[in-house]
Amino acid sequence: MSTIAWIALGSVAAWTWLLLGQGFFWRTDQRLPRRADPARWPSVAVVVPARDEADVLPLSLPSLLAQDYPGPLRIFLVDDGSTDGTGDLARVLAVRHGGPPLTVVSPDAPEPGWTGKLWALRHGIAEARARGAEEGPGDPEFLLLTDADIAHEPDSLRELVAAATANGLDLVSQMARLRVATAWERLVVPAFVYFFASLYPFRWVNRPGARTAAAAGGCVLLRTEAAGRARVPEAIRQAVIDDVSLARAVRRAGGRIWLGLAERVDSIRPYPRLADLWRMVARSAYAQLGHHPVLLAGTVAGLAVVYLAPPAAVCAGLFAGDVPAGALGAAAWAVMAGTYVPMLRYYRLSPWRALLLPFTASLYLCMTVDSALRHHRGRGAAWKGRTYPRPEVAPDR
Repeated sequence: MSTIAWIALGSVAAWTWLLLGQGFFWRTDQRLPRRADPARWPSVAVVVPARDEADVLPLSLPSLLAQDYPGPLRIFLVDDGSTDGTGDLARVLAVRHGGPPLTVVSPDAPEPGWTGKLWALRHGIAEARARGAEEGPGDPEFLLLTDADIAHEPDSLRELVAAATANGLDLVSQMARLRVATAWERLVVPAFVYFFASLYPFRWVNRPGARTAAAAGGCVLLRTEAAGRARVPEAIRQAVIDDVSLARAVRRAGGRIWLGLAERVDSIRPYPRLADLWRMVARSAYAQLGHHPVLLAGTVAGLAVVYLAPPAAVCAGLFAGDVPAGALGAAAWAVMAGTYVPMLRYYRLSPWRALLLPFTASLYLCMTVDSALRHHRGRGAAWKGRTYPRPEVAPDR
């Protein structure tokens, strides 16, 4: 066989493993587990870190103020050095829409060794505990950590708490349904969730005692007691990929965690251009690899064999008469596309888009390489005017 045929055979083997041996990551059936209303609804503090979020806050914050939650509920929005009036807008929206009490917290700039979001969460949690001690009923029993660009259906919090209490879970996280309004969003966004699930198969995450741990930072319900045991956010203060680090810390401390796809939680942040999506991925892709050049090289090679070799082999079969390469490439491409269809259906997109996954993977490959280049140029994990260097000691190990 030709060299391209052997590579295509390797791709077929890889896709056979991914189809059957990687926790059925491609399925989209991990939704909130069976739940029943608790006899007593626990107290909840919602903590929203927000930095220059005036554009999305009018759509997201009212959804929190409208939560149909029967227990004690407070909302704490942490205005993390915004320059666009985020904090003032939050107060106006709270007066306009009513709902549970809202407190705006405005901490100083992050101390050295802290990422901005975790610094904001630290102050929001501290304020929630302080208010509970002053006004009752003490520390909130649960913390809902949610981003400023996340909109919740009115029963979202109720469903999250019911799932946690009925199943003895310390952390319940839902991967918000991201926006797919533009052509680039439809091409790139479902693949983002698909690739995340391939790295952290939800079934493995949800298995008690499993080594795999992950969460989706846009929507995390966390027991306050479990947060204390895991010493979060202090224990993960340097983490750029804070949601995965949070889940690992909670699991290491003996907590039970759960992660699945959302039905009632949506991200409203727009990514209309490829450049917007590129920045979103590139800011943390190299951090996901631990800033290790060897892992970067392995990832690039792996992506090439798994995602790019099948169409290349098909072209070799069609235009160079390499029948074995063409047949093997077509088989690998068919399995690849088949595993992507459930995610496209979840996003209500046409299944034919699955054939474009090799092209999308090539974009992610370039984004990952660009992420490494940015890091080595000193621009690392940059977000909203802040750049975070590689942690001296990995916080989640």
